[in-house]
Amino acid sequence: MKVSVVTPNYNGERFLKTFFESLNNDSELIGEVIIVDNGSSDNSKKYIKDNTFNFPVRLIENSENLGFAPAVNQAISNAEFEYIFSLNNDTEVKKGSIRHMVDLISSEDDIFSVQAKMLQYNNKDLIDDVGDEYNLLAWTKKTGENHASDEYLQVKEIFSSCAGAALYRKSVLEELGMFDDNFFAYMEDVDLAIRSKIHGYRNLLCPQAIVYHIGSATSGSRYNEFKVKLAARNNVWVVYKNIPIPFKITNFIFLFFGFLFKYLFFVKKGFGSIYLAGIKEGLSTRDKITKTKFKSENIKNYLKIEYRLIINTFKFLKR
Repeated sequence: MKVSVVTPNYNGERFLKTFFESLNNDSELIGEVIIVDNGSSDNSKKYIKDNTFNFPVRLIENSENLGFAPAVNQAISNAEFEYIFSLNNDTEVKKGSIRHMVDLISSEDDIFSVQAKMLQYNNKDLIDDVGDEYNLLAWTKKTGENHASDEYLQVKEIFSSCAGAALYRKSVLEELGMFDDNFFAYMEDVDLAIRSKIHGYRNLLCPQAIVYHIGSATSGSRYNEFKVKLAARNNVWVVYKNIPIPFKITNFIFLFFGFLFKYLFFVKKGFGSIYLAGIKEGLSTRDKITKTKFKSENIKNYLKIEYRLIINTFKFLKR
């Protein structure tokens, strides 16, 4: 069972040597690597065209930066294999990791995605992300961030796989409508995860799969105007798109204080007005987003999601 590796690239030439060399270690499992270049102005495209690899490499060239979600969707639409390995360009994959991910995702039919254990590239003794969680406050949290790398050793269910290093079933991606192009970047994987859970699928951590991740390679920093505004807008869309009205009403007070506290946090960081602008844009443009259709047969799954949001909220408040 081979995989299609799909990777957006925007001026990432400095990462590509390490990226491809690490994939060469698992080349027997890679059917193809599809790089979607989002209008790079560096020598990324030349590097890909001038080098040979242990697997077929296809380059899709966009004239401008279309964003993460549209680029990944382009690659998925052109992929030939059932398993899609969504992988950031600023990563290094440890040998044997792809095999572990394939073995896990193929073990049960209701597994939609498996995430690799992501460690910090510049400090490999620390975790970067072992799964993204979401709560009633509409906050996303990277599980395990800055914990020791020898923690989280068991397969576990996670709310959302981080699309920076996650293996997906293509057939289910197509069933769910893939990533939402409107999101451009940020929160698109959480949106996808919620839709997968509405349809009864699971997302798992595969701790035997190790991916070293630099992080913020394209945006440049953890907090900046671009990221803050886009993430704020997209978070409004996630709630509007996926949460049915009865649950919106039930969770309203949590959502209100969640967005309020996040605004106050960014005020202290100097991005208060930027965050507020993102919220306003999300509210004013929500009609462009296609809402996830509510089906009564999925009510049990909605209740499971609500329960998970409640548990995650209490875990946060107890810290």
